[in-house]
Amino acid sequence: MKSNKQFAVIGLGRFGTSVASALYNLGYEVLAIDADEERIQKFSEEVTHVVQADTTDENSLKALGIRNFDVVVVAIGEDIQANVLTTLLLKDLGVKYIVAKARNELHGKMLAKIGADRVVYPERDMGQRVAHNLVSTNVLEYIELSPVLSIVEITAPKALVGKSLAETNLRAKYEVNVVAIKRDEELIVPPLPDEKIKPGDILIFVGHTKGIQKLEELE
Repeated sequence: MKSNKQFAVIGLGRFGTSVASALYNLGYEVLAIDADEERIQKFSEEVTHVVQADTTDENSLKALGIRNFDVVVVAIGEDIQANVLTTLLLKDLGVKYIVAKARNELHGKMLAKIGADRVVYPERDMGQRVAHNLVSTNVLEYIELSPVLSIVEITAPKALVGKSLAETNLRAKYEVNVVAIKRDEELIVPPLPDEKIKPGDILIFVGHTKGIQKLEELE
């Protein structure tokens, strides 16, 4: 395992299963929880542990030892009432860090008010990602971390191929940093300033959203 950090994911819809699988594949211990027995059975081989439980019941959460987890993700999507009540109970039980999925802005405000440490909007974020993919054929992944800060995965534009990271001067030109380079099966983290960009490289940038938008326009 990558570290002793433990995650619990509540709700095994599309978003919940995606998050739980990704965390497990990164080497973390993951407990997946859902009220639906069929979903639990389907997902039983995908993470460290799976449990059927009603997370709107405080005693069920206590029995799971939920407060011992470092991060709990509330991924319940269809039932907003269950989503909100679960988040509230987790807060009351003293869970260290709660990430909750919101359907819309009003739902998100409610979750923040009752104690979610981070509110995520998967449908909205996916819409942004699709829009950026449509604007630039180079963009593979786009995540907005804040209104001014984004992370983006781009196939290396021809204009950068053959240059070292130092020669591209990306930080000064675009207010972005290359934090990793994917090259075939290799992941170079962090890349050195003299690392030359090769055709087919996938560059992972973190930086100012305006600068990233300019980068997307490079051919």
